[in-house]
Amino acid sequence: MTDRQQEIVAAAGKLLTMEGVGGLTIKNLAREMQFSESAIYRHFDSKEDILVAMLDYLSEELEQRYERVVSVQRPFEEQLRVLFRSVFTFFDGNPHFAVAVFSDGLMEASDRINQAIFRLIHRMRSRLVPLVREGQHRGAVTSSVSAEDLVHIIMGTIRLQMFRWRSEKFDFDIIQSGDHRIDTLTTLIVKK
Repeated sequence: MTDRQQEIVAAAGKLLTMEGVGGLTIKNLAREMQFSESAIYRHFDSKEDILVAMLDYLSEELEQRYERVVSVQRPFEEQLRVLFRSVFTFFDGNPHFAVAVFSDGLMEASDRINQAIFRLIHRMRSRLVPLVREGQHRGAVTSSVSAEDLVHIIMGTIRLQMFRWRSEKFDFDIIQSGDHRIDTLTTLIVKK
C-alpha cells in the first residue's frame, strides 16, 4: 500500500471503531480525512476495496510477526507466549483491525471481504499447525490431540478473546487478558 492508502485505511479503521461497519462510508471517510470523496476514489474504488486492503495488511503484519518469533529458537511454550503477546500488542495499538475482523455482518458484506477473512485465518492456521506439530515431535506438546485440533482450540480461544474485547468496546487490557488466555492454553496442551 502507498502511504496515502495506509492513511485512508487508518481513517477507515477509526470510523469502524467509532461507528461500526454501517458508519464506514466513502462520504464519512472523506469527511473524517477532510478530503473530497473523489480523492478517496483515486486510491480505492470502493469501501469493499478499503476493507479488503485492511484485512490483507493485517494478514501480512501477522505473518511478519510470526516470522520474527519463530526465527529465534525457543521452547514451544515460550514461542506461543511471545507470538501471541506480539499479536495482542499489535491489536492493542490498532483496535480497528479487531473491528474489521470481528464485526457483526462484515463477513456477509461481500464475497471478497469474506475471502480476505478466510485467507487471513488460513494463513495463520497454516503457520500454527507446523509449530504445534514440531512441539509434539519434540515431546513438549500433548500428542493425544491432533495438531490441527489444538490449533483450532488455540485460534478459537484467541478469536473469542478478541471478540469479547471488541464487544466490550476495548474496555480491558487485551495484552494482560491475552497473556492469561495463553497461560491457560499452555497449561492444557504443554507437557510438564
